[in-house]
Amino acid sequence: MIIVCVLLFFFGLTGITIFTLKRIKPAITVPEVILANVYVFSLISLFIGFLIHSNEYYTAIDPVDDQCYIPLGGKHIITLTFYFIAFNISLLLLWLKGYKLPPLAKVLSLGFLVTGIVINLLILWQVSEHNTASIDMYDKSGHVYLFVFAPAVAILIAVLLILHVVRTHMVTANERVYSNKFLNKLNIFLGKRSNLTLWSIILILPLLLVITAVLTLFGQDPDSLIKAFTETTTWRLSQQMHPPVLDHKGHYLCTVAVSGDPKIVKPLRLGNRNGRTIIVNRQLLIANAFEEMVQDFSPGLHRVIRRNYDKYGYNLSRKINNEQMANLTYRLMKPLEWIFLICLYLLCQQPEQRINRQYNGSVSPGN
Repeated sequence: MIIVCVLLFFFGLTGITIFTLKRIKPAITVPEVILANVYVFSLISLFIGFLIHSNEYYTAIDPVDDQCYIPLGGKHIITLTFYFIAFNISLLLLWLKGYKLPPLAKVLSLGFLVTGIVINLLILWQVSEHNTASIDMYDKSGHVYLFVFAPAVAILIAVLLILHVVRTHMVTANERVYSNKFLNKLNIFLGKRSNLTLWSIILILPLLLVITAVLTLFGQDPDSLIKAFTETTTWRLSQQMHPPVLDHKGHYLCTVAVSGDPKIVKPLRLGNRNGRTIIVNRQLLIANAFEEMVQDFSPGLHRVIRRNYDKYGYNLSRKINNEQMANLTYRLMKPLEWIFLICLYLLCQQPEQRINRQYNGSVSPGN
């Protein structure tokens, strides 16, 4: 069912994109259609990436819920959004009316394209490293690829369009005559390929100054373009550190011990977990002792087990919201409890001592 929905979405969006492109440019070529569709899907990938990585560097997150940090500073995203819009408008203008654009509009559009190429290169550099070692249990390095395609495809399209404008449309510029003397002289001057490219680059600096001044009026910092990359955490250009991760409520068997019928789950005593008092039963103590034993034998294996246990156990704990669910979970866990106990008695010299010391205030894996 999911595959069918994905295919319907893919073909539906492709059809809509082709229909829209045909309406605005009937003479569109097949390579242009393909490249446009790739760009649209790369933007969707980017959007999904931002949905998953949406937290600011100063926000404490719960990695069990697959939360992570945004690669571009949220407060300064307005500046990047402006350049994103200007870049894409320039792409459309040069693609649709390259040789018909007035000379100054053409130079400004090319200036935005060059600026966009630089920004997209910085984005690629930013997302090329995602260091999540400080985020406990979070190991989603593959999410980086959600951010890669959009800037890469944007750079490719911009470079191809610039080359196309410089190589092709400058021929018509030399043949065009404006009634206005200033525009006519400007058109003749920019009709030379070298002049067009040179002045497009020269105009970038004053263009950036004007845009920065305007964006400052809307609450952006003068250096927002830089801070958008540096006021982040866990990414290559990040210069901030995030708060400690949130306590994700830990061992879901704690929920069983608290929520179940005392005659069934058999709570034993109070325990200490991260400075908080919890109720523990024999099943919880055995499971935590087994985990501690695995950690002693193989820290690598323990990290894998713990990561998956926290991820799925936490979700399960949210469903154990009444006495019946707690009782059922306790009974379903009984075979595993016996297996854990057998392993402890086979591999530990003092299994009961290991079991009894769990949650007594000392640090243990389930904490």
